[in-house]
Amino acid sequence: MILARSSSQVRRSTSSGVLLGVAVVLCLLVLLFPDRAHAQAKVGTTGCQFLELGVSARAMGMAEAFTAVTDDISAVYYNPAGLVYMYGREAQFTYISMPADINYYFGSFGLPLESIGGVLGFGLYTLTSGDMVETSYYTDDPQVGTGRTFSYDDFAFSVSYGRYLTDRFSIGLSFKYLGEFTHDYSASGWSADVGTNYDTGFRGFCIAMMITNFGPDMRMIADDYPLPINFKFGGCINVIERDDHLLTFAAEGSHPSDNLEKYNAGIEYTFKEIFVLRGGGRFNYDADGLTAGGGLRVPFGQESELRFDYAFQDFGILTEVHRFSMTIAF
Repeated sequence: MILARSSSQVRRSTSSGVLLGVAVVLCLLVLLFPDRAHAQAKVGTTGCQFLELGVSARAMGMAEAFTAVTDDISAVYYNPAGLVYMYGREAQFTYISMPADINYYFGSFGLPLESIGGVLGFGLYTLTSGDMVETSYYTDDPQVGTGRTFSYDDFAFSVSYGRYLTDRFSIGLSFKYLGEFTHDYSASGWSADVGTNYDTGFRGFCIAMMITNFGPDMRMIADDYPLPINFKFGGCINVIERDDHLLTFAAEGSHPSDNLEKYNAGIEYTFKEIFVLRGGGRFNYDADGLTAGGGLRVPFGQESELRFDYAFQDFGILTEVHRFSMTIAF
């Protein structure tokens, strides 16, 4: 009788905890993201927009509802608190084909620190426009222009650290050095990200929060411009947990400093821990909406794995964006 009563109490306690967690998520979403009628967009008021493009094909396949899902080296971008889920070294490379022949590259490396605890991560971000024809008001043929070409390049290097504060709660910090360059001018600065993650212990239900790109204004020529600060709050849960099947649902909201509130929701289905399908939607964005993707995990050696991921992003009138990521865990 005592054991039966104890088991019943545990089940009620677990159910109550889950319901409380869901209630907290819903309440915070309501408080953080009020009706659009009372919000004001500030599009075009911040610089370093490449920091908002997303760097992981896996994350974009889920519409970047990824703050609470992050468990690989892409955590250096999405939530450094997720670095704690890495149990070995990881490296990742992503190529993103943007409209207008713009290319975006991302590379990262993560290393668990056994001596002091936690995980250290590094990220390298590079966006390049390629050569463009320089034009002016005084040229007759815009295709020829002034006879000169120019390019625009963005660069960032980040150092991240994540660790557990308790057995379920983790925190992470990223520091970035930023640079924007043309053939005649440049700007540089720094920013920081802070993220948290709480694992409830029930069906992978996690709650996460993060603030990104917090730092001083940067200066290009004679003008100062702020960074695209963003606050994100999200959660995820495993809807299906079986030996060969895992279905994860994730949702999050964000409050950017230069636009209206945005909402993301996505799913990830894994079969036999090898084949992966993803899909999602991005709401209240300027152009894009639906995303989709897939992945393949190839084990090798005793504890090593190769992961290949692809994501398609609908970019509205700018057609589409394709992301390709390769990750090696060893």
